[in-house]
Amino acid sequence: MRLVFAGTPETALPSLRLLLRSPRHEVVAVVTRPDARSGRGRKVHPSPVAELAAEAGVEVLKPARAGDPEFLARLREIAPDCCPVVAYGALLPETALEIPRHGWVNLHFSLLPAWRGAAPVQHAILHGDEITGATTFRIVKELDAGPVFGVVTEAVRPEDTSGDLLARLAESGARLLAATLDGIEDGTLEARPQPAEGVSFAPKIEVADARVDWAAPALRVDRLIRACTPAPGAWTEFRGGRLKLGPVRPVPDAPALPPGALHATKEEVLAGTGTVPVRLGEVRPEGKRAMTAAEWARGARLTAGDALT
Repeated sequence: MRLVFAGTPETALPSLRLLLRSPRHEVVAVVTRPDARSGRGRKVHPSPVAELAAEAGVEVLKPARAGDPEFLARLREIAPDCCPVVAYGALLPETALEIPRHGWVNLHFSLLPAWRGAAPVQHAILHGDEITGATTFRIVKELDAGPVFGVVTEAVRPEDTSGDLLARLAESGARLLAATLDGIEDGTLEARPQPAEGVSFAPKIEVADARVDWAAPALRVDRLIRACTPAPGAWTEFRGGRLKLGPVRPVPDAPALPPGALHATKEEVLAGTGTVPVRLGEVRPEGKRAMTAAEWARGARLTAGDALT
C-alpha cells in the first residue's frame, strides 16, 4: 500500500523505520509537527520523524494544522491507501480522515478502551497497572474511540519509568502496526468496536501535576516519580528552590520520618512520606547538573530542620 506516515517524536521512529524497510508497503510521505525549539540552546529543530524521513529521501509535510487547505490538497494529490499514525500530536479533522481509502490507523500505547488520551503510559504507571500494551485502531472523530484491529500486551515492571516502558512499547507496537497494515492490505483483518465498559482517560500530565506530595504514601510517591520520568520530570522544593527528582525506592525497614523530612548518611538520603521513607536516587538542583542524592546532600550541608516541601 501507499502510505503517508504521521508522527513526531522519537517514540514514532521504530514504526517508521520498520515501514520504510517493508517489502509490501511504500512510505511516500510523512506528516509531522512543524519545527520547534528544543535543547538547552532553544534552537529550532525538525522533529525526529522529519529528520529520519529526510534521510530516507521521503517527502515531509509540516502543516501548522491538519486542516490547512494546502496540506489537504497535497494529501489528495498523493492519494495514500492508508495513513498510519504514531504520536503525531495534533487533531485530525474529518476532511483529512476521509482521504485515504483505508483511513488513518493509529498505534496507541494502551489496551483500549483503557487510558484514552495523551499520556497512557504515564497513567498506567501512576495507577499501578500490572499489564498494559499497545493497540492499533481506525481513527474516528471521538478521542481514541475507533474500532480496534489488534493489540499487544506488555508487563509493567516494578522499577519501570514511563521512558522505559514506552521504549519497549514503541518496539513491540511497531511490529503490531506493520502486521495490522499487512492484514488490511490482505483483507484478512477486520476492525472491531471497542467495548463500552472499561473506558478511562489519560490527560497530559503537566509540570504542576508532577510535584511530589510527601504526605502521600510511599507507593504513590514512587509511582508518581516513575510516571513523570523523563517528562515532565517530578520535582519538589528545598530551601525555596526547585529540586528535580529521579526515581526513588521505598525502604520499609527504615525508621519512620515525618513527610518530607530528610535523613542523610554518606551513602544515601532518605525522605519521609505518609508511610515509610523512600531512598532518593538522582536529583537535580535548580540551575545545576544532575547528581546522586548523597552528593547533593554533602554540598547542601543539611541541617536538622531541612525538609522537602
